[in-house]
Amino acid sequence: MQIDILTLFPEMFNGVLNSSILKRASDIKAVQYDTINFRSYTENKHQKVDDYPYGGGAGMVLSPQPLFDAVEDLKTKSKSSSRVILMCPQGEPYTQQKAEELSQEDHLIMICGHYEGYDERIRSHLVTDEISIGDYVLTGGELGAMVVTDSVVRLLPGVLGNDHSAVQDSFSTGLLEHPHYTRPRDFRGLKVPEVILSGDHKKIDEWRQKESLRRTYERRPDLIENASLTEKEKQWLKEWKMDK
Repeated sequence: MQIDILTLFPEMFNGVLNSSILKRASDIKAVQYDTINFRSYTENKHQKVDDYPYGGGAGMVLSPQPLFDAVEDLKTKSKSSSRVILMCPQGEPYTQQKAEELSQEDHLIMICGHYEGYDERIRSHLVTDEISIGDYVLTGGELGAMVVTDSVVRLLPGVLGNDHSAVQDSFSTGLLEHPHYTRPRDFRGLKVPEVILSGDHKKIDEWRQKESLRRTYERRPDLIENASLTEKEKQWLKEWKMDK
């Protein structure tokens, strides 16, 4: 995968892309990153990439020319089709399912805005996706692009070392992940559940399934509405609701 990030502050990505799983992914050549300062594409003699909004109002608006030229240049260099992602609080809420979808692509271009907003022609004629990582406003799109990059890259084959790990993540199944335990068996009187020490994998799998559902029911009941539940899971839910 090739990930190109268009930003006015490429230095913000140095630590993130050169650490932990993202660095490992690059080292094994599962992904290649490039952070591009799109100011280098501007035709403005003062190197400006923004201007005052027509009709008045507060703040500055990113001009279309530098971003159109930058995206078109990156597409020309790419050997495959490109998904052009605009990081924007008005975009669709980001989900694990979206991360899984994007992980199937060969080329992602992410646009990180700053200032008051984007010229609408960028939104309507240049990008393929608009993504929001939450209902709040950040100074720019850089942090959002880091979130998307991390969530997508960890899904690429070979990156985590154990590809099954990503399949079991919270939200991948539609439910939150079950609790985890490790040594010691007894920590300050707090003991590991006996069932997961039993060696009976059928019972362990059922415990994990039940605890995953229980955790979702208690913390994110909204997720259960769209989850595909087995008859056994529906029965557990019914019992918990009766116990309330």
